[in-house]
Amino acid sequence: MIIQEIEKKYGFKYPLLYKQLDADGMLDVGEYGPNWYTEVYPTLKENPPLLLHSYDFESLNLKSVAEEIEELQDPEDYRNINPEFKFIPFAKSGGGDHYCFFLNEENNGDVPIVFVWHDMNEVNYLAKNLQDFIFKVLLIDMSKQDIYNELSDEEFRADIESVFKSHKKYLTDEQNSILEEILKREIVDYEIHVSPKIVESARGLLTDSELESIVNEVIPFDKMNQSFKYSND
Repeated sequence: MIIQEIEKKYGFKYPLLYKQLDADGMLDVGEYGPNWYTEVYPTLKENPPLLLHSYDFESLNLKSVAEEIEELQDPEDYRNINPEFKFIPFAKSGGGDHYCFFLNEENNGDVPIVFVWHDMNEVNYLAKNLQDFIFKVLLIDMSKQDIYNELSDEEFRADIESVFKSHKKYLTDEQNSILEEILKREIVDYEIHVSPKIVESARGLLTDSELESIVNEVIPFDKMNQSFKYSND
């Protein structure tokens, strides 16, 4: 299924940036399945499609998008999503949650990006539009090296640099210059204070507090980190 067919069938218009990503092949992630990581993933690493290396983010190809829209709008679906809410998914988490365009709150061409949980009645606001979302996720990726899967410093930096190279044309000059500056840094170990009693170790090119201040300054969004319920149940 192609973008125009999805728009026509469900009566909406995608943001121009998403259409650009599609035209550039940035949504071509192949068919997910048991052999995807060993057979498809290696072919994508040179010119990574949308946020290929990002934690818990699986970009959907357009065929999958149509299937997921049907699921989210199905009155028999277990989530029982309020039909007034228009969520258009473009990616999923490993657990089955959805990254969506939230059409209800489009504002001057900006369509907010939200995270729709599958196992609790909650939607989180992530960014005011797709461009800001991509920038924010790249910042998060730069701040968090995957130490659990023992990703080496060299692999961590190579993955980030290749994604930045294939994504920079979709970002603003200011966003690109910030990411370029961070990429020149040394990797540091730091602590994340989750709560007064919980401290987590992290490793990356910037700390969580610097990440937060950049996000607030460069891509401000009055609903960032707010949430709402998607079902009246």
